[in-house]
Amino acid sequence: MKLIIGSDHAGIEHKSYLVKYLSALGHKVIDIGTNSTKSIDYPDIALKGSNMFLQNLADFVILICGTGVGMSLTANKMPGIRAAVCYNPEIAALAREHNDSNILCLGARFLDIKECGRIAKAFIETSKSKEKRHLRRVNKIKEIEERNFKGGYQIKK
Repeated sequence: MKLIIGSDHAGIEHKSYLVKYLSALGHKVIDIGTNSTKSIDYPDIALKGSNMFLQNLADFVILICGTGVGMSLTANKMPGIRAAVCYNPEIAALAREHNDSNILCLGARFLDIKECGRIAKAFIETSKSKEKRHLRRVNKIKEIEERNFKGGYQIKK
């Protein structure tokens, strides 16, 4: 499987571990940075990873920041992205199975490095559900997204 992984400064140690761990499992891992503890803006990494995914350069993306929330919020602004903040392997598997999530977001300040490995493994090894109820719900998400990105909704100020 081909994976893209990126982090801000808060997630650099977790990212480094995951690159080695996932590569050892036989996955091709594309590291999109950062490679420094110097403060950077997480939206830049989330946007880069999301764009690469949308260009079909990987099967999944893993994004890491302090909480995972900032990466998730940014990635979910992109059409076709279903980014999930996951904090244990069960949630990661359910995000894939029930929601067809394609980006995993992790919070480095709240997760042990090895737990991140277990979460990532569960995420990438779980298939999306073929059950009608899950497909129906994901399709509703896609319909909402299509309306929003095609100008069907206007933001009121």
